[in-house]
Amino acid sequence: MLIVIVVVLLVLWLVLSILGFVVKGLLWLAVLGIVLFAITAVVGFLRRAGGRRR
Repeated sequence: MLIVIVVVLLVLWLVLSILGFVVKGLLWLAVLGIVLFAITAVVGFLRRAGGRRR
């Protein structure tokens, strides 16, 4: 279940970042999308890796 949520968030952030690059006036949207993509990827990786230790 968690992996599905992480994948959905990654896709959402990727779409936001691409949309921000396409629309030049919304450069802040691209930056926000990239930052949120990176944060979601790191959190998903850490939770997945942390679950294997237990």
